[in-house]
Amino acid sequence: MEIQSIIRNLENTLDGEPWYGRPVYALLRDVDPAFAFTKPSGDSHSCIELLYHMLNWAEFTLKRIEGDKISDLKSFEEMDWRVVDPGVHDWDEGLAALIATHQQIIAVLKTKDDIFLKETVVHRNYNFRFLLNGLIQHNIYHAGQIAYLHKMLS
Repeated sequence: MEIQSIIRNLENTLDGEPWYGRPVYALLRDVDPAFAFTKPSGDSHSCIELLYHMLNWAEFTLKRIEGDKISDLKSFEEMDWRVVDPGVHDWDEGLAALIATHQQIIAVLKTKDDIFLKETVVHRNYNFRFLLNGLIQHNIYHAGQIAYLHKMLS
């Protein structure tokens, strides 16, 4: 079943042994929270901004696969590149939320079948196959950015 393949791919890239190297969670766990808010230049993103951006789209994905028919997608767009505040946002809490959200995504996906993958995502012009493969790619892309920033800044 294709849905099982997507679940395995998601689990593998997050915390398994992906072909490209270290999994997403391992890369993110290596980040020293002391450097999380540091930007290498004025217009670039910090590690924590990237983490919360990843969390936003994981939450978006979870809401979509749960069947939440919210009509206000503006909230996800507003939270996408949110202003992170050291008094509010924390690296370890953000990482824990990212992990918990992905665990919920995987749990819901385990109740679905391949027909679900062909369904159109509410308020979007693509199906769940595209969304879920996009989430996997998005996680890898931004985890790579975070790993690079962390290495550069530490």
